Amino acid sequence: MLEKLGTERRNEETMMLDTMSITAVLEAMNKEDASVTEMIHTQIPKIEETVNAVIDSFNKGGRLIYIGAGTSGRLGILDAVECVPTFGVSPDMVVGLIAGGLKAFTKAVEGAEDDPELGVQDLKDIQLGENDTVIGIAASGRTPYVIGGLDYARTIAAHTISISCNEGAKMSSHAEIAIELPTGPEVLTGSTRLKAGSAQKMVLNMISTAAMIGVGKAYENLMIDVQATNEKLQERSKRIIMEATGVDLHTAAEVYESSGKHVKTATVMILLDCTKEQAQERIEATGGFVRKAIQKA
Repeated sequence: MLEKLGTERRNEETMMLDTMSITAVLEAMNKEDASVTEMIHTQIPKIEETVNAVIDSFNKGGRLIYIGAGTSGRLGILDAVECVPTFGVSPDMVVGLIAGGLKAFTKAVEGAEDDPELGVQDLKDIQLGENDTVIGIAASGRTPYVIGGLDYARTIAAHTISISCNEGAKMSSHAEIAIELPTGPEVLTGSTRLKAGSAQKMVLNMISTAAMIGVGKAYENLMIDVQATNEKLQERSKRIIMEATGVDLHTAAEVYESSGKHVKTATVMILLDCTKEQAQERIEATGGFVRKAIQKA
């Protein structure tokens, strides 16, 4: 069965991989990676459908939930974790589940991905609801853990999406939206952390970023809801305020502090010359969109 999958086939260009120079290996990898963006481009309509589903979930108070095993599961967790500081959201808004639990992030848990019931249980444990969106990720497109999770999510009436790296993937028929990225044979046979992993990571970046923009987490092309969890991000926050409003660093820093260190609030305070409370009211009235808050005023 596995031998029929594009991701498991041998790459004819690298049959002599063990004899190639380091330069030749790197050039081969770079050549293979170059095909990924073109592959993703063919799936933009499906990715757009996915983003709209996620936005629908967010607007209803639901969550984006990634579920996967191995590299795919780790990529989902990575994207979920990075949404918190980038967009200033709760850790509960984007969730990553991996077969075998969080301990599987650093060490493989034998057999976990082969049990569909574990996928069901993990979703039950986080109280999956109909307002959520579940995105199943599996390079092979046949992982039982992920398929079990998608099947359960459909019984709950949650949005379901599959992301695989093979055409006609088994998993595709278990989701309402199927994103297939047939990346083909890897430079190192079967090592789907390479080209397939890159394709998955890029698509997850697109989904979460576009969905967050769709619920007001950007102003112009600025991270207007960035969460300043360290000194570097505090300085970035002040510079975002400067870019968004045209004020100098001193003014940006002053208003940033008076806003409660909230970039979005500080930006509206400056642009509308209003108080912190007034800015917060206007932002809330427009669903978190800075541009709408300014235009409405």
